[in-house]
Amino acid sequence: MSIRSSGRRTGAGAAALAIGASVLLVPTAAGTTHAEPLPPRPASSVDASLLHRSGTHVRARQGAPALPDDVSALSWLVADVGTGAVLAAHDAHRRLPPASTLKTLFALTALPHLPGSGRHTVTEAELDAVPDGSSTVGLSADHTYRVADLWRGVFLSSGNDAVHVLAAMNGGWDATSAQMQAKARALGARDTTVVSPDGFDAEGQASSAYDLAVFGRTGLADPAFAEYAATADAQFPGGTHADGSPTWTYGIENTNRLVTGQDGLGRYPGIIGVKNGYTSQAGFTLIAAARRDGRTLLATVMNPQWGGANAVYEEARSLLDWGFAAAGRVDPVGSLAPPAPPAAPPAAPPVVAAGAGAPDRLRVGAPMLYGLSAAFLAAVAALAGTAVLRRRRSEP
Repeated sequence: MSIRSSGRRTGAGAAALAIGASVLLVPTAAGTTHAEPLPPRPASSVDASLLHRSGTHVRARQGAPALPDDVSALSWLVADVGTGAVLAAHDAHRRLPPASTLKTLFALTALPHLPGSGRHTVTEAELDAVPDGSSTVGLSADHTYRVADLWRGVFLSSGNDAVHVLAAMNGGWDATSAQMQAKARALGARDTTVVSPDGFDAEGQASSAYDLAVFGRTGLADPAFAEYAATADAQFPGGTHADGSPTWTYGIENTNRLVTGQDGLGRYPGIIGVKNGYTSQAGFTLIAAARRDGRTLLATVMNPQWGGANAVYEEARSLLDWGFAAAGRVDPVGSLAPPAPPAAPPAAPPVVAAGAGAPDRLRVGAPMLYGLSAAFLAAVAALAGTAVLRRRRSEP
């Protein structure tokens, strides 16, 4: 009898312990503290590596127009400004000297710090740093200029004198170079190395058709940048009063021939800018954007290999014409959108200290858990008492 009693007592105790363990291990809904993992990012339909491969890339659907066969540039790209979709490209990430198209990155960097309402008195030291052979707008030392006029000197006349003055106002030449480099990286433009903020030839300085397209697209989202880039001509102060207002002016004209239509090219329909450039090392370079029928397209062209000074404009015109004709008939081969910020790691479960500081949802679950534990202990005690009673009754 005692052995059978002991066996029942042991079995009952084991069962009670098993029940108690299951009670303790099953969390209540109110006490759940596990953070849900972040959902995976949706897979992109665009192969980001495609544009890093050499050659021409386009994903044409049935009925799409053929790419123009008169484009000789070492590197070029056509993109939709609204969506950032790259419609076609050739050697898009090839690193080449950018010439004055790099001034778009300069404007993206310094324009937010130097609004047009300001004024500045030019110093001799600022002008002495301008390289020989530079394009200039004609600034004079000891003259006070409105900052808006300095920016028109940058965008219309591609004035390196205006860039040097604005860079000095922005913290200095080296500081501005570093800021431009950081801005390029933040925008996902990783082919660009800034040595001279005005785009003048310098050892190691480079950009790409892709990066220039990123700069042009980003700039067009800024109303001040877009206004300067689209201006065909303006009056520039030859002499100034102390407040920067002109005593006399002379005319300046945008050097982007698609904007002005000069030299027999004709103004491109819907043109809204952006910036052209030329140096002996870079050849002719251009960022051109136009808007038609609710769509804005952008083309970048770097160093055409045949034709004269107009070739860069003619090739950009051909690429923009193709892009408008190809609307809805090609799939993207890349994107100009900046990289997404890294995903935040999942939050760790909160550590709850004993006492009143615990979250309400945990305090609600705790009494239930303690109550179940107390019931479990009481059941064990009752079973033990019953077993002792039976054993005493069975003893002789």
